[in-house]
Amino acid sequence: MSSNQPATADKLPQHIAIIMDGNGRWAQARGKKRVFGHKAGMERAREMAEICGELGVKYLTLFAFSSENWNRPADEVSFLMELFATSLKNESKKLHKNNVQLKVIGDKAGFDKGLQKAIDKAEALTADNDGLTLYIAANYGGRWDILQASQKLLKSNEQITEANLSQYLATGDAPDPDLLIRTGGEKRISNFLLWQAAYSELYFSDALWPDFDSEHLKLALADYAQRQRRFGKTGEQVTG
Repeated sequence: MSSNQPATADKLPQHIAIIMDGNGRWAQARGKKRVFGHKAGMERAREMAEICGELGVKYLTLFAFSSENWNRPADEVSFLMELFATSLKNESKKLHKNNVQLKVIGDKAGFDKGLQKAIDKAEALTADNDGLTLYIAANYGGRWDILQASQKLLKSNEQITEANLSQYLATGDAPDPDLLIRTGGEKRISNFLLWQAAYSELYFSDALWPDFDSEHLKLALADYAQRQRRFGKTGEQVTG
């Protein structure tokens, strides 16, 4: 398969996770404020959800705001919260119309009451949809996720096993990501889905997130389709 051919149905990842990096740098390169890039990045996120739904991807997890992002300048954080609230209001009906189920994962207690209410409303509207499941990771950190899952497991009095802990993770009702993409040229996973990404295929793109279009996604999927996923086995065991 050539590097620019899309993945065939049998090679399509069931769950794609994306670290949407590069919004601020994209804006600054155009002589604009960083918030301009975040707005463009939100538009790209909507487009990516549409593309993944059309392709038949079942789960898409987008890293929108990490638990460490609160350390950014106050005006940028304030804009991001306003953008998140506005997007929930404007996009939830479109998601519902397209049979997308929306789930916001992360420590939602860190948001103000108005935003929490908007999240609950959007999730309730789309709860029964059975097309693409779209996870938006906001005020999310992989370490937080493992900690909160561990606390829930201990309270349940269930046996401490990997399977039992996994069910309490924020994405506990989804399979682990098959493919984790990071845009923006950085090559790290930045506290994103630390448990879930244990065997994810990693793909790093130099494209800044607002530039990461369908053609860039096709390249990532073509690259993924050429990989052999062994999960600790030998190549002969997998092919045999």
